[in-house]
Amino acid sequence: LCFFPKDPQVYFHENLQHFCFFLFQITAKAAVIFVTLQYNVTIPATEEQSAETISLYYYGIKDLATIFFYMLVAIIIHAIIQEYVLDKINRKMHFSKTKHSKFNESGQLSAFYLFSCVWGTSILVSENYISDPTSLWRDYPHTLIPFQMKFFYILQLAYWFHAFPELYFQKTKKEDIFLNCKLFLTHLGLVLLVLHYFVEFLFHISRLFYFSDEKYQKGFSLWAVLFVLGRLLTLILSVLTFGFGLARAEDQQLNFSTGNFNILAVRISVLASICMTQAFMMWKFINFQLRRWREHSSSQPQSVKKKFVSAKGKTSRKERENGINGTVTSNGADSPRSRKDKSS
Repeated sequence: LCFFPKDPQVYFHENLQHFCFFLFQITAKAAVIFVTLQYNVTIPATEEQSAETISLYYYGIKDLATIFFYMLVAIIIHAIIQEYVLDKINRKMHFSKTKHSKFNESGQLSAFYLFSCVWGTSILVSENYISDPTSLWRDYPHTLIPFQMKFFYILQLAYWFHAFPELYFQKTKKEDIFLNCKLFLTHLGLVLLVLHYFVEFLFHISRLFYFSDEKYQKGFSLWAVLFVLGRLLTLILSVLTFGFGLARAEDQQLNFSTGNFNILAVRISVLASICMTQAFMMWKFINFQLRRWREHSSSQPQSVKKKFVSAKGKTSRKERENGINGTVTSNGADSPRSRKDKSS
């Protein structure tokens, strides 16, 4: 009892409360790394720019914990959409196994693309990237970005990390995603992502309507036009950024500490990779359209031939009554073959 000045049970509960509070503080500090964005920098207010302080963010190793946490959130949201929306529609529509898989894929990606397009467009408007295209390369390198933009990129990485295993097991071929964070081309990357996602959203939403009604084809026609325009606009923005904007910048020295990669070799490499990616996507698109055209043209003569054969096989009522093809008609008249036999 000399070691316990109070009742042993009370002493135990008090120490247990202190231990739980201490453990909560430790887990709370650790949870902050997973939930909130790290590496914020407060820029003091200036008379020219703003009357309030601005908080900007850069990237670091702690962002991996944040990406991991929101990857788990993406898995939960994916399961909710699948169970409470897509599975209910599948049970009502009675899709085949192939359509069932494609419907689930298009349903999940449509929700993600719609969310990303709306959020990305709001960032472009709020940061005046649409009204001022020179902001795509002005003040490069873009090492510091606003809260919304960094959170947008964190969620993009979290979603694709959660989706990669599923895409692998489904053997789904996905196009390259234009995440230019490493080269600090966050402004250009955001514009290209929104552009790419909008075209992909239109394709998947058109496929969802097609599964509900196979006569729906207008969405695919609109997607084909916007797909070509999207590739062309991507090339134009890339050439403007790398060929004109960054090429005329004053600082064109490689500097890893400041994140400046604006040198001729890097610009040519990145621009060439973007051009090759767009050319590969157009090549796949053209092959897909040619294959559909061949299938449509090959099936059309068969349908015409079937109609011709069916029309040729049918006999008119007058011919049936006159006993065509050596058969006896219902009115008892003899066929030409029977008349020939009688005459002989």
